[in-house]
Amino acid sequence: MTTRVYLGSDHAGFALKARLIEHLPSVGYEPVDCGPPDYRDGDDYPPYCLLVGQKVVVDVGSFGIVIGGSGNGEAIAANKVKGVRCALAFSDDTARLGREHNNANVLSLGSRMYDEDTAVRFAELFLAEPFSEAERHVRRINLLTRYEETGELPPRREDLA
Repeated sequence: MTTRVYLGSDHAGFALKARLIEHLPSVGYEPVDCGPPDYRDGDDYPPYCLLVGQKVVVDVGSFGIVIGGSGNGEAIAANKVKGVRCALAFSDDTARLGREHNNANVLSLGSRMYDEDTAVRFAELFLAEPFSEAERHVRRINLLTRYEETGELPPRREDLA
């Protein structure tokens, strides 16, 4: 079964989104375009990034990629969706560690921050990297999930003393 990757962007990320949609099948993924459907200068990222997040949360085992000029706003938008853990990549290490340590299910890319070949490499690294399942990483993700569900801050180290 092919893993689905939902993609969304604003105007700044539109060309990179198109390139990833064309490229991902060659490395074993099924891209799903969440928009925008065509280039329009000034398109806002929130509707497309929020839709990517919603799709990823209901399609267990899928991933998302959101793309804008810097990737910052897109990451913020995707992370508003309960159950999304969106990582912003700016190096090979951050692309891999988003998955390995944080079990991120969405990647944010900044199309104005690096060239397209680099962005494609970040996407490949992110998608290929498994979550480590190390106890400390599972514990930390569970703390975040609990906060997301209850709104209660987890205890700090000094609170436990």
